Amino acid sequence: MGQAQTGIVAIKGKNIWLIENHEMHGGDTQGPFPHENHFLVYFKFDVTPKHTGKPMSMEKMSVFTVENDKIIKEEFFYSMGECR
Repeated sequence: MGQAQTGIVAIKGKNIWLIENHEMHGGDTQGPFPHENHFLVYFKFDVTPKHTGKPMSMEKMSVFTVENDKIIKEEFFYSMGECR
């Protein structure tokens, strides 16, 4: 499943929502992987959603679009599952 966040306010808002609604246990990132006016970053998080209390792993690949040296758009694709 993919979604897009356009503008820095939307991108920051998505990240604030993630932090406020999940207990973070650890994670990893790889990248950035640049290509033309984009770059990709791979994220892996071990989290517990506050509304379920069940630990899970979440992997996300974010594609950032850059114009005039600023990030203007983030598209992200993710999968979620039980912690292993």
